[in-house]
Order: sequence, then structure tokens, then C-alpha cells
Amino acid sequence: MEKYDVIIIGSGPGGYVSAIRCAQLGLKVAIVERYSTLGGTCLNVGCIPSKAWLEASEHYYKLKHQFENFGIDVKEANVDILKMNQRVQDVVQEIINGVDYLMKKNKITVYEGHGTIKDKNTVAIKGEDKTETIATDKIIIATGSKPTSLPNIKIDKKRIISSTEALALREIPKHLMVVGGGVIGVEIGSVFARLGSKVSIVEYFDSLIATMDGALGHQLHRSLRKQGIDFYLEHKVTNATATEDKVELKAENLSGKEEMGLDGDYCLMAIGRKPYTANLGLENIGVETNEKGQITVDENLETNVKGVYAIGDVIRGAMLAHKASEEGVFVAERIVGQKPHINYSLIPNIVYTQPEVAGVGLTEEELKKSNRSIKTGSFPYKANARAKISMDTDGFIKVIADKETDEILGVHMIGPRIADSYTEAVVAMEFRAAAEDIARMSHGHPTFSETFKEACLAATEDRALHI
Repeated sequence: MEKYDVIIIGSGPGGYVSAIRCAQLGLKVAIVERYSTLGGTCLNVGCIPSKAWLEASEHYYKLKHQFENFGIDVKEANVDILKMNQRVQDVVQEIINGVDYLMKKNKITVYEGHGTIKDKNTVAIKGEDKTETIATDKIIIATGSKPTSLPNIKIDKKRIISSTEALALREIPKHLMVVGGGVIGVEIGSVFARLGSKVSIVEYFDSLIATMDGALGHQLHRSLRKQGIDFYLEHKVTNATATEDKVELKAENLSGKEEMGLDGDYCLMAIGRKPYTANLGLENIGVETNEKGQITVDENLETNVKGVYAIGDVIRGAMLAHKASEEGVFVAERIVGQKPHINYSLIPNIVYTQPEVAGVGLTEEELKKSNRSIKTGSFPYKANARAKISMDTDGFIKVIADKETDEILGVHMIGPRIADSYTEAVVAMEFRAAAEDIARMSHGHPTFSETFKEACLAATEDRALHI
């Protein structure tokens, strides 16, 4: 029986990053992956393909609706959905190939098959044509999550679909109904609205992206509504019935209890994801889970069974690829006796709509609930020269600081290229910068990042310069 220092079950961002860090630290590592490709949900049916679709559809939307204002006259523009789909798959495959290369480079052994924990030192791997068993000192569970649905609505993968099927569609829906106004719902809804679909988003809460700062959800609602998406906020979906070529959706208004109906050719269930722990053998060694099905871990991300760890979507916290990666590195370094740390409050949330959205730190709602004495400052992109140049003026940056010390406690952004610019806020908060520290830094001109400086000026002395 082959023996390893660490066996990692699951090869998503948490799993493969943890494997690489373990190997860098001198450990003999194996990854067990039940699918034929590495990368988990993120690379195969999540982060990467969704962002490739968003990128392609944004180019098309700007070509149709904005290029004329730049003096670029395009007589006709059409979507080749099959070619667009193929490019997405090519991007996915290229990144998967990169992960394969990293496994070989770091001498990590990859087993294809379903891994089941027999005891805390043994994992059985059931492949297509054989079952084998490998031994280890440590196990890291990194199996991720899978889409979930409402109790009375079954995802048939044909007309009632999850994000997995939505990202593989080979036709543009005539009417895409989306249940859920969280990250997945607004991102995939944006893709097909840009490509010409009628899109209706039905959301239980009174705001989109409800887990983020409230101001972001309200602004995103306004921006996406201008792009033609219909919204039914504060509506509870009661039923969805599929036939061969359409779906009938029923929902109830929470305030008036009035029922409404929608008909479309596809219904995307985007209400969230649940931990994937099926048939892992957790019961064989007594690994504890909570009422949400998440694996219970301590501050070292170790389960109640010594030597067995869990990371990413299967444990508490946000289901984010970058969170899983940080946890993967953390566990690897803990195993060899180092003392790493993770500041969970500084792991950002990002939404790749247009405008993009990101939030890091505490929200205004959280701070007010805890009776923290705060001050806020915001600055709109419509007053930013770079945003005017690129015609990306929707949105703002809001900075929240401690009223007494001026320490930045939260930064919440919606606007152009936020996904690439929010990192300045993360660095500032990691080093416990004051709003005035950022306000007195030069940010270059004209740049999108000047909005962060101006928002910090507004928070510090209520003296933003350009509004």
C-alpha cells in the first residue's frame, strides 16, 4: 500500500493549492479527485467559465450599445453562441492544463476516483475499473459544494437548471427566469441579458446580494434594471413546473401575499450551494457536521478527529475560491508546525457584473448593529474623470472608519474594474491604515483608484475634492 504524508480529497482551489504548499514544505502528497479533470467547481463549472461568459457578453453589449458614442460605427453585430461557448471551454481547458502541470512540477500524485475515508489513516479510491487503497498520516477534506434547490423544485438539468447547465447552454434563452438574486443569479442573469435574453430575477429579500453592504445591492439593482433585467424582490417562489420546451414559475409577494406567474424557456435555480460530503466515509471515523451539513472544525481547521482537516466550502464561512485557497495554505503550514493566520474579515466578496462589486471588512449594517461609533465617506464614479472617459460612471466607493481612531473598518465598492482595484483596500486594512493615510497618498491621474482617495477624504474630514 502506497503511503503519503498528506492525502487531499478534492482538487478545487483549496485542494490543489494546499497540495502545492504541502509539497513545497517537503511533504509527500496525493490528491484524490472523483472527476476526470482537476480544479473542482471553480475551474470547471464555476468561477472560470462564468467570468469567461461575462467577459464575452460584456464585449458584445458594449459593441451594441456604447461603441457608437466613441465614434466607432459597427454596421451589424451578431452572437455565435456555439463559438462563444467553445472559447469558454478552451479557456477552462487551458487553466486545467496549468493545474496538471503544477501537480507534475511539484511531484504530487493524482488519483482519479471517488475517495472514501476508511479510517483516519486510510483512503479507498474507487475508479472506473479498479479500487485501490492508500495510506497517510494526515487527511485534508476539500470536496467543495454543489448547487441546491428549493425543497419542492427539482433541478432536471434540461429546463430547470443550475449554474452548471447554464454555463454550458448552446442557445440563447428567450426568457431566462432566475430564482435568487445573489452572486450566481446576477452574474448569469447579466450574461444572457447582454446577449439578448429577457431575464427575470425573483429574490426573496428586499435587496440583491443581500449578504453584502446594503448600499451595494440597491445600486446594483438600479444598474441592472437599466440594462433591461426585470426584478421581483420580496417574492417567495412557490413552484416551478417544466414541460418539454418551457417552465411555469409561481411566486408569492411577501407583503401582499399575492401570487404571480412567469413563463420562460429556462429557469435557473440560484439560491445557493451546499457542502459536498456524500459518501466520503465521515461516519466511519466519527467526523462531526453541523445542522447545515458543514464539517465542524476548530481554529486550526482540524476536525474532531485528530489528523483530519477540512477546508473551503465544506466548512463554515463564505463559499469563495480564494477563501479555500487561503485555508489550504494555512493547513499545510500548520501540519509542519508553522503558525500561519487567516484574517477572515479581510477576505473580500466580489461580483463580476457590470458594474463590478466588491466588499471587504465590516458592512455598515453590521457596525450599526454592534453599536460601533463610525463615520462614512463615499465618492461617485460619475465624478471620476477616468470613468467618464470609459463611459463607466455607475457606482461609488464607500469607506467606513472608526469615528475616534479613523481606522478603516470596511470598504464597499461598485463600479468599473473593482475586481482588480479593491486589493488596495485589503492591503490598507491588513496594516490597519487610517482613512487619512489613504487620503494623503497620490493615486495618479486620471485613474479609477482616485475614487478610493476621495472616499477616504470624505470619511476623514468630509472634504472630498471633486464633488
